[in-house]
Amino acid sequence: MSDAVTPNPWSQWRSATPARLALGRAGAGMPTDETLRFGWAHAMARDAIHSALDVDALESTLTSQHWEVARARSRAADRTTYLRRPDLGRQLDDKDDGRLRGIGRYGCDVCVVIGDGLSSLAVARHAAPLLAALRSQLPADTRFSPVVIATQARVALADEVGELFGAMLSVMLIGERPGLSSPDSLGIYLTHSPKRGLNDAARNCISNVRPEGLPYEAAAFKLAWLMRESLKRGLTGVGLKDESDLAVLAQRDVRRTGLPG
Repeated sequence: MSDAVTPNPWSQWRSATPARLALGRAGAGMPTDETLRFGWAHAMARDAIHSALDVDALESTLTSQHWEVARARSRAADRTTYLRRPDLGRQLDDKDDGRLRGIGRYGCDVCVVIGDGLSSLAVARHAAPLLAALRSQLPADTRFSPVVIATQARVALADEVGELFGAMLSVMLIGERPGLSSPDSLGIYLTHSPKRGLNDAARNCISNVRPEGLPYEAAAFKLAWLMRESLKRGLTGVGLKDESDLAVLAQRDVRRTGLPG
């Protein structure tokens, strides 16, 4: 008896991408194994959105890497509110506003906020390794505020936290909206002179940070380059284009020829 599944002639491309292509067919529908894989991927994406971040575990990991850590939450009281009211996820809870002010660390170079966003899985897996890679890319005398772990957080929450600490730059590490092939994608948002009321045009974004996407070292290199250029030019967002790849090419030219590019 012949195989009931008709293979797709493009199936060889599946080894090069996690995209859902060349699935084949069984009669007029998809093969059973592909239907099951789709259901599993959909469940993983839903779990990434609804699962709570293990703040204790993340704080323990960051502390072991010698980061000072603080905690905060947005005005979204629970996950349901967070998903229905994005505006509340952009605002710091009143109690945490006062508590962070009480730390008394006003005036720093960089404020790092880690927000659970739409994938706590991404934050749990990738935030600490990324920060470890970033630290090695920055000058040893870089002044950091405490790393703030924020729950029920949206991107703009880092603007308010950065403003509280008087930071020159805010860096938000946040779980991105899950996809069916990437439930654990981490996003990075960089903002110069953070303050409440900024919009996305004022930020630079680095997306898909994870070993299967943009690896930690590469993401840290891009972020460090953007941070240096941001401080030099006094801006982020639409006025600052990521040209870190040109810096990599220039370094390769120097190593190959011994002459500056």
